[in-house]
Amino acid sequence: MAVRGAGAALRGSWRASASAYNPAMLEITPEAVKAKLDAGEKLHLIDVREDQELAICSLPGAEHIPMMSLFLGLKKTAAAQDTPVVVICHHGIRSLEATQFLKMQGFEDVKSMSGGVDEWARKVDPTLPRY
Repeated sequence: MAVRGAGAALRGSWRASASAYNPAMLEITPEAVKAKLDAGEKLHLIDVREDQELAICSLPGAEHIPMMSLFLGLKKTAAAQDTPVVVICHHGIRSLEATQFLKMQGFEDVKSMSGGVDEWARKVDPTLPRY
């Protein structure tokens, strides 16, 4: 018999209601994030990748909260609920899940960076290591 991990069980408990969100409306491109940062807009970046991934590359100023720590409440973001938040991961899949989770926690302006740090490295900063 297969045993579901804590993450799958936890995600499953809110995924049904989170599916009402249109994923396209929850995403922002790396180029758009860069343009907002360059324009001086205040964005709170949250990187939900694991420690070993963060050691390879990261975006300056991003708050690091591994996804499971966020889901289990082991670590909370320093972002105010009314501050624009951009969630980052490797390819944009985990960040989309974390974005849905934060929406359900009351964050109003939260988006997942589509394509993650990999897309950032390909389209915004080619000096950023890829993995």
